[in-house]
Amino acid sequence: MRKNLKNFGQNLKKARIAKDLSLREICKKINYDASNWSKIERGIIAPPADGKILSKWAKALGLKQTSKECQEFIDKAQIAQGIIPQDILARKNAVDYLPAVFRTLRNEKPTKQEIDRLIELIRNS
Repeated sequence: MRKNLKNFGQNLKKARIAKDLSLREICKKINYDASNWSKIERGIIAPPADGKILSKWAKALGLKQTSKECQEFIDKAQIAQGIIPQDILARKNAVDYLPAVFRTLRNEKPTKQEIDRLIELIRNS
């Protein structure tokens, strides 16, 4: 998780700098504590989990609210905290598929039944 925090923080800083915003300018724009923003950029603390707050941040960083980039920004912030995005968990039976995903990520072979279920989930998305 620490690596995810650091990666998210580095990307957050790059996005802020790309918009030519100082730390204080971005924090004033979104009404957020500059000290905490700095800690997030350095990977010391996690970003907020609240999607509305993260959407506000994405908008301030120039990401279009309905864009893939905005959703990825929010997903990466939540993943940095070890949180599975709510829209994924809200899908019918999504939790049933997670063990196969986790096993695959651990380089363990999923069962044929699990692969079939994952394929079905992807097709129905």
